[in-house]
Amino acid sequence: MRRIVFWLAAALVSGAQDQPYYAQRTRMVREQIAGRGIQNQAMLKAMRETPREQFIPPAVRESGYDDRPLPIGYGQTISQPYIVALMTEMLDVKTDQRVLEIGTGSGYQAAILSSLAKEVYTIEIVPELAKSASATLNRLGYKNVMVREGDGYKGWPEKAPFERIILTAAPTELPKTLTDQLKPGGKLLAPIGDHTSVQELRIVEKTADGKITRRSVAPVRFVPMVKPKN
Repeated sequence: MRRIVFWLAAALVSGAQDQPYYAQRTRMVREQIAGRGIQNQAMLKAMRETPREQFIPPAVRESGYDDRPLPIGYGQTISQPYIVALMTEMLDVKTDQRVLEIGTGSGYQAAILSSLAKEVYTIEIVPELAKSASATLNRLGYKNVMVREGDGYKGWPEKAPFERIILTAAPTELPKTLTDQLKPGGKLLAPIGDHTSVQELRIVEKTADGKITRRSVAPVRFVPMVKPKN
């Protein structure tokens, strides 16, 4: 009986390791992320288990675990794995918290956040990306992620306030509507600046009495946060 149990366990491990992209995913976490100082174990686990290749167009899927951003269509990109990890660690999400994401893109960042948060609300202004991200997240079983097609500058007021807010596209100035939707004691992380130059990754925190503090933590380069054409 003990041998049978051992054989089944070994078969399960072997099956997991034979999955497509498994080796690339584990190497990505080991070399690109943990190897560069990221220490949040829950987040590292989420990145080992999240099939990044499923959030990337087939034409660039073989490059899905490279240390660089990749195009996902409609002038948008999926951030390089290290930036996703760095921003997620800085956001410091707890399991009882609700997160607002501005810029769903392909849905990969939302998938990572879903493993760490109670609920994730994510907004994408490009209709095609909102639809495909929602379909991918549903197909892969991410039940605590809600996707909305809409204007990220408006946030998601009927679900506010949020303990955490993250922007994955860069506005030239941080919209007040988003800081208004941040819960006292909460944290917001956003790249800020013109897309033609290097931007600043900023952490914005709201104290219990509603005071806003801001600090820059790193130079970054993100696609611009899109405003509605009308």
